[in-house]
Amino acid sequence: MATKKKFYEMSRKERLAYLKNKAKLSDGDIDAILSPLSFGAANQMIENAIGTISIPIGIATNFVINGQERLIPMAIEEPSVIAAASKAAGIAKKTGGFTAEAKRSLMIGQIQVVSVPDPVSAKRKILDGRNKSDLLAVANSKGRSVSALDISVREMQDSSPNKMGHMMVVELVADTKDAMGANAINTMCEAIAPKIQELAGEGSNVVLKILSNYATRRLARCKAVFAKDDIGGGEVVKRILYAYALAYSDTYRAVTHNKGIMNGIDAVALATGQDFRAIEAGAHAYASRDGTYRSLTRWQMTEDGDLAGEIELPLAVGIVGGIVSVNPMAKVALKIMGVKNASELAMTMAATGLAQNLAAIRALASEGIQKGHMALHARNIAVMAGAKGKQVELVSRRIASEGAVTVSRAKEVLSALRKK
Repeated sequence: MATKKKFYEMSRKERLAYLKNKAKLSDGDIDAILSPLSFGAANQMIENAIGTISIPIGIATNFVINGQERLIPMAIEEPSVIAAASKAAGIAKKTGGFTAEAKRSLMIGQIQVVSVPDPVSAKRKILDGRNKSDLLAVANSKGRSVSALDISVREMQDSSPNKMGHMMVVELVADTKDAMGANAINTMCEAIAPKIQELAGEGSNVVLKILSNYATRRLARCKAVFAKDDIGGGEVVKRILYAYALAYSDTYRAVTHNKGIMNGIDAVALATGQDFRAIEAGAHAYASRDGTYRSLTRWQMTEDGDLAGEIELPLAVGIVGGIVSVNPMAKVALKIMGVKNASELAMTMAATGLAQNLAAIRALASEGIQKGHMALHARNIAVMAGAKGKQVELVSRRIASEGAVTVSRAKEVLSALRKK
């Protein structure tokens, strides 16, 4: 009996057939994968459109999250990322996979009020039971499926060089459920702003009315154990802990460390139509929450000498609304992933980030990052040198084995190959 092919060993046709069966994709879903975003759709999504740009979408395999197997679409141009995430997920799978959780989809909207004549009185009026209820009612009249839950008030003094003085920030907390919620939150903030300005007193002025992308009430957490024998032994575990120590203690290393984490998270975000810029901003702010920019992951050795990893970060994501509602490929990606709500999507993204981090620091702490990365990068170099079809694999394998991954060397190898 023939051995069942692994996903990376399949042809494109075989991969699509596998996905169609596994994720129960329709013929229309397959068409969305095969056909890029049309210019007509792009022209409706943004202004001054002239075309589209393509980014490869691949599938990360081996992921088991909370006991459920998931195929994870990732859109990224960087080689080795999908392979590395899949390999790390395979290691975690042997010890039960990833365990993840996500908080409710609570987002914060901010209304900035300046020139408040009596901040104490203004705060009391805004938080007064009747006024607060009225504000929430107005917000909810604009919310549709989003629910405004609470209002709080913060006072602050401007610390910028311009010294603009005292200001008050009224914060609206809303449950956006399965949506990211940006548009709904912004609409709610604009709706209650006039009443807030009135309650703040004569002379007060509302300036900003907008959501915060620092979604600290929307945290996702994920953890996993990686057996020492599967990652190179006890010495590699120790070296990984040294690598983590540097990422925790030194900002210069932490930035690159977290960039690797976001390689995984952003790739899933882009494939599924999420606002990856908002996710990035929130993640990096969270990495600095104690005043120093640190690693988003935590690593430690278990009593058995294995490696335990954990990640926690804000993830404001949605499976309805936004780009998800207009980009067919984003819908298909979510279908392939099999997530049923925004929380499951957030947990899957957190698991991808943790897997990506393990793969990166394991490579760095053992053979070095370039060995695997350059082997995959060699394919791009082979194509740049003019290789086509089977020539790409032959040329890339040769220049990678030589450690001479350059266009000039690839051209020499290709020329010799063609002469044969």
